[in-house]
Amino acid sequence: MAKAVAICLAIVGLINFFPVIGVLSATKVEQAYLIALESNDITILMRHRALLFGVLGGFILYAVFDSSYQGAAIIMGGISMVGYAVLTYLVGEYNEALYKVLIVDIVGIVFLLIAASLKYVFNGS
Repeated sequence: MAKAVAICLAIVGLINFFPVIGVLSATKVEQAYLIALESNDITILMRHRALLFGVLGGFILYAVFDSSYQGAAIIMGGISMVGYAVLTYLVGEYNEALYKVLIVDIVGIVFLLIAASLKYVFNGS
């Protein structure tokens, strides 16, 4: 069970870590999300968002190797991914790139649910 939990968390960690590439340049953010960063303010916020995803993804990946952090990683990843899904539903009318992010996050949510079930329901620890 522990290995399956680790694999699920590794997948979620990579999903969350990947956007860190946006820290490198505004162009990377614009290409990833099919948006125009029309001001320095938005550019700073979006690149900082990329940095925070790197932190979250890094933490989740760390939890793959230190099981004492797995519960926190599951909760943090879940809040982030479910939060994004809720926001897309509430706001609506988003572009194709943001729809793809939504689909990837839904996949991540499924892996988090599997990890949580294996760790806490079926394993009993």
